[in-house]
Amino acid sequence: MSADVLSFIIFLPAVVAFGLLVTTKNIEAVRNMAFLTTIVVLALVLKLYLEFEPSEGIQFVTNASWISSYGINYYIGVDGISLTILMMIAILIPTSYLLLWEGRTKGYWINMLLVQTGVTGSLLSLDIVLFYFFWEVMLLPVFLLIGIYGFGQKEFTTIKVTVYTMAGSLLMFVAVLYLGVTFNSEFGYWSFQYTDLMRITTLNYNEKIWLFLAFLAAFAIKIPIFPLHTWIMETYKNAPTGAVFLLSSIMAKLGVYAIIRFMIPIFPDIYVEFSMWFVIFGLFGLIYFGIAALMQDDIKRMFAYSSASHLSFISAGIFSLNAYGMNGALYLIIAHAIATGALFLLVGIIHDETGTKSIKKLGGLAKTAPIFTVIFAIMLFANVGLPGTNGFVSELLIIFGIYEFNHTLGYISALTVIIGASYMLWMFQRAILQDRDGECLNMRDLKIKEIIGLTPWVILVFLMGIYPDIFIDKFEPTVTHYINDILKIGAMK
Repeated sequence: MSADVLSFIIFLPAVVAFGLLVTTKNIEAVRNMAFLTTIVVLALVLKLYLEFEPSEGIQFVTNASWISSYGINYYIGVDGISLTILMMIAILIPTSYLLLWEGRTKGYWINMLLVQTGVTGSLLSLDIVLFYFFWEVMLLPVFLLIGIYGFGQKEFTTIKVTVYTMAGSLLMFVAVLYLGVTFNSEFGYWSFQYTDLMRITTLNYNEKIWLFLAFLAAFAIKIPIFPLHTWIMETYKNAPTGAVFLLSSIMAKLGVYAIIRFMIPIFPDIYVEFSMWFVIFGLFGLIYFGIAALMQDDIKRMFAYSSASHLSFISAGIFSLNAYGMNGALYLIIAHAIATGALFLLVGIIHDETGTKSIKKLGGLAKTAPIFTVIFAIMLFANVGLPGTNGFVSELLIIFGIYEFNHTLGYISALTVIIGASYMLWMFQRAILQDRDGECLNMRDLKIKEIIGLTPWVILVFLMGIYPDIFIDKFEPTVTHYINDILKIGAMK
C-alpha cells in the first residue's frame, strides 16, 4: 500500500465536506455521501491494519517540506500505538452515523466530516507544528456543533469550552515555539519533528518543568484531568449527541495520545521523576470523579463524571513506568471509547424519546425497549470491567502496571474500581429496570439501522475481552520498545 494512503485517509472527509457545502442543499444526499465517505475511510484503514508489521516501528511515512525556511514539514506516519487508535476512530464514526441518522441538517454532517479530518490528522502527525494545526482544525467544527445544535445554555457552553481550549492551545503554542528556537540555537537549523526535539540537551531543569506543564495543561483540558475538568459538565449536558460522542470517545483520547506521542519522549527525565505524583493524581481523579458520578441525577452528567474517572485511571497507567500500565492504558482507550461512546448515543435516544435525562424520572425502559436494554447493559458491563469484556482486560493490565510500580498504589487501584461498578449498576437499576410506581415510560425500542450500527461495537466488546492477544499483538512491540527507550533516555538526561 502506498505511503500516500495516510494523506487520503486524513483529507478525504474534508474534501467531501467542502464539495457538499457548495454543490447540494439536499440533506439526505449530504448525509448519505458523508456516511459513504466514512465507509471508504474504514476500508482503507482496515487494509492498512492488516498490512502493518508490528515490529517495524513507524510505517507508511510521508515527509515533505511545508514551511521550509523554519523546518516545518508535512511529516505523517503510523506505528502500533497510533494505528490502534486510528482503527478505533475508523470503526466508531461510521457506525455512530447510523444512530444519528434522523433529523440532522446539512451543516451537522459537514461538521462531522471536518472533525474526522482534524482527529486523524492530529493522530498521524509526527511534526509537532503539523499536529498543532490539525489539533486546532478539529476544534472549530465541534464549537459549531455545540453552538448551533446544542440545548439549554448552548451559547454560554460554547464560550466556556472555547476559553478553556484556547487557553490550553496558547500554552502549547508557546511551548512549541520555545522548543523550536532552542533546537535552532543548539543545532543551527530549524526542525519541529518530535524525534529531532528529543535530541535537545541545552534546556535547564526549570525550563523543562515549565514546558512540560504547558503541554500537560493543553492535553489535560482535553482529556480532562482534575482540576481542569469544569468545562465538561455543562458541555456534555448541553451539547448535541454527536458532539458529546466525538468529545468523549475520540477527542479526549487524543489528549492521552498526545501525552504519549510528544510529552513523554521529549521530556523523559521529567516523566520518570514525577511519575509517582501523576499516578497518585490519577487515582485521586478516579475516586473524586467516581464519587461525583454517584451523586448525579442527570444521566448525561453522570456519564460525564464516569468518563473523567476512567480517563484519570488511564493517566495513572501511562505514568506507571512499565509496559503493563502502558499497554493497559492503550487498551482502555479503545475499550472506554467503545463503551462510553455507545452509552452516550443510547442516552441521546432516551432523551429524544422521553424528553428527560433525570434518573429519578426514568424507569421501566426494559419493558418497552428490551433490545435497547440488552445493548445498554453490555456497554455498561464493559464500562465497569466485567470479566469477558474489553474493560476487564484493560483495567487488569493497568492494575498490574501500577502494582509493579508501587505495591500499595496497586492495591488501592484494585479497590477503587468498585466505585465505578457502584454508580453504574445503581443507575441501571433505577433508570432502566425499576418501574416508577408501577408505571413505565413509553419509549420505543431500537430500530434496525441502530441495531446494525451498534452490532460491531458489541462484537468488539466481547472479542477484545475474550481474545485480547489478536489486538494487543499489534501494538505491544511498539509499546515495549517505546517504554524501554524512554526509561533509558530518561536515565541519561
